[in-house]
Amino acid sequence: MKKKNHIASSALLCALLVGAAFNAHAAGYGDALKGAMGSAGDSAALSSLGLSGSGTATNAAGVITYCMKNNYLNADKAAAVKDQLLGKIGLGPKEEPKDEGYLSGLSGMVTGKDGKTFSLDKVKGSIKEKACDFVLDNAKSLL
Repeated sequence: MKKKNHIASSALLCALLVGAAFNAHAAGYGDALKGAMGSAGDSAALSSLGLSGSGTATNAAGVITYCMKNNYLNADKAAAVKDQLLGKIGLGPKEEPKDEGYLSGLSGMVTGKDGKTFSLDKVKGSIKEKACDFVLDNAKSLL
């Protein structure tokens, strides 16, 4: 029972940290995050983490690339979103940005608007896969 609670707590923390790093402008984002948190938490938990605001399109593209290279995301589906994010900043699908946000994303580091970071390397297995899915889904709000 303790192990299940620990896994559930880890999943909740991961979802909160990853979700907090991305743009909240998309319609329904708050509802999606509340759904991911389930009955174990509420939106006040975001404030207590200190990770509020939005990440950049380049950081999201880097994180998505990290997730694809490590087989946490379907490459075909994820590549389309990554290419759209890079296109938004004027780069083609074969060009990789040299900015710090993208490079930190390539190492699995999600960066929030206020500079706070969360490393995907700190989570394991299926939780990391779910975190990558969450990043991909929420990166669409940056398009």
